[in-house]
Amino acid sequence: MRTTVIAGAMIGAGLVLGTVPVGAHHAFSAEFDADRPVHFQGTVVKVEWINPHTWIHIDVTREDGEVERWMIEGGNPHNLFRRGFTRDAISIGMEIVVDGYASKDGTRRANGRDLTLPSGQTLFMGSSGTGAPYDRPSSPR
Repeated sequence: MRTTVIAGAMIGAGLVLGTVPVGAHHAFSAEFDADRPVHFQGTVVKVEWINPHTWIHIDVTREDGEVERWMIEGGNPHNLFRRGFTRDAISIGMEIVVDGYASKDGTRRANGRDLTLPSGQTLFMGSSGTGAPYDRPSSPR
């Protein structure tokens, strides 16, 4: 009897958990264009350490003085932490340099490849298995 109750509870829990919506993951090529590389410097205004991708929001000042807000997609937090990122590595107000790939839809979103900190340290922002182009870290500019 007790085994039947436990088994029933486990099946019920499995059914309930099975109905939780799961966000769809996407391949790099679904949203970003490998033929449209971007390179810019900007000021960090927000960092989101969320799954399945981190997002770094930066203000980029164009040559004409206008400021544009860009969203830079990175790999998932776990992979970035394994590559040397920490929650304190990027802070609000910090000037960073981003190399990556522009979105296909023309919005101010990019998939980040490399992020260069004020110290000169370059961190790889991508994640494996997304379909993103594999590039070596960019040479110093």
